[in-house]
Amino acid sequence: TRLINGLIPHYYEGELSGKVTVSEYTVSDTPLYEMAGAVGSVFQNPRSQFFNVDTDSELAFACENLGMPEQEVRERVRRAVRELSLEPLSGRSIFELSGGEKQKIACGSVSALSPDIIVLDEPTSNLDMEGIRSLQSVIKQWKKQKKTIVIAEHRLHFMAGIADRVLYMKNGTIAEEYRAEDFFKQPAAFYTERGLRIPDLALLSRTKEGNPGGSRNCTLENVHYSYKSTKAVLDIPKLQLPAGKATAVIGKNGAGKTTLMRSICGLLKGDRSVLELNGIRYSAKKRLSVCYQVMQEVNHQLFTESVLDEVLLSMEQEDEGQAGEILKNLDLYGYKELHPMSLSGGQKQRVAIASALAAGRPLLVFDEPTSGLDFWHMKQVADNIRALTEKGKTVFIVTHDPEFIMECCDYILHLEKGKVQACFPLDENGIQKMKDFFVMDDRE
Repeated sequence: TRLINGLIPHYYEGELSGKVTVSEYTVSDTPLYEMAGAVGSVFQNPRSQFFNVDTDSELAFACENLGMPEQEVRERVRRAVRELSLEPLSGRSIFELSGGEKQKIACGSVSALSPDIIVLDEPTSNLDMEGIRSLQSVIKQWKKQKKTIVIAEHRLHFMAGIADRVLYMKNGTIAEEYRAEDFFKQPAAFYTERGLRIPDLALLSRTKEGNPGGSRNCTLENVHYSYKSTKAVLDIPKLQLPAGKATAVIGKNGAGKTTLMRSICGLLKGDRSVLELNGIRYSAKKRLSVCYQVMQEVNHQLFTESVLDEVLLSMEQEDEGQAGEILKNLDLYGYKELHPMSLSGGQKQRVAIASALAAGRPLLVFDEPTSGLDFWHMKQVADNIRALTEKGKTVFIVTHDPEFIMECCDYILHLEKGKVQACFPLDENGIQKMKDFFVMDDRE
């Protein structure tokens, strides 16, 4: 994808041989500013492509940057807002948006630019099902406009009915190529053998039984929070969940999931909530010493010069042997001497998860830990979370990934508009409730 939008060779260093031609441009001979009008990009981490602090300015930025007349810019922005149903995000601060909402704004910016070629890198990694439906509609419109769309994606259910052609890459080569109608008719084993996600969410099943039982509880009380000049983001008088288990926190983008996780970890200024774990009550300030969070934007918590040092930094007593084992379990040992910021988005995610595993805290919070991960690496993360709960650790996971939930979670907490919508164990009935939430209904 970086070859198509010109980031290789003009931004990322390395050696390039051969010739890459996009539209009428030879990429290696064309400056990035000339490619900008021909190829639009939505990155895996949308924050990395933002230039403004408010949503309206961000939607207009690409068009303004190409010198379009003001009236045309305004009309393009209005059309993008309408096509992507971005009205609730208009006039908002970028810093107040959830990860999924930022992803929608990034897609809106490209839609306003309306280039002939569009490159999307994991565009659904932080989107809820409503956001995925909106993005599907936009891609279908782009196809009607005869645009060329290249999508790097692990969540294959999003691509069913949209893709025309599928390229399966392995070790830097195009290993297999399919017509989409043939690719999406394959049996489940076809995808798992290739480390791919199952395209039909209705076929999801548990590979390991959950264990929702247990006598210990984790209790949250007086969880009320609002950001400046906004209505209440959280309104939870009391919430009781099982300790020593993994709870998936689900809900639409902007439901308050990430804010709740920040509250649990004691990261919200002025938070007066109380958490009780293992019979001990913790104020927000005291929770900093017993919780560890893997953030949705992992770039915020990578600090050292090497992957190994990043894991050692989280340990109370540095132990290179243990750190090495954690890295091996997450398929990162071969990268231990590399700088974390040189890794791909999925690899960075796993480095942050490795640090959480090394921290040894009794309560761990993961915010979208599988965004950008393929099937096998998702399974690795799930196995590590299962190992944590088997050791009695309490785990909360904000996720839009139903496959991941089926692999390692015991409970579901459903939030909407800052309130608890439902809370239930992931038993047979719970699995059906979860599928009802995630599985997209074509009739809609």
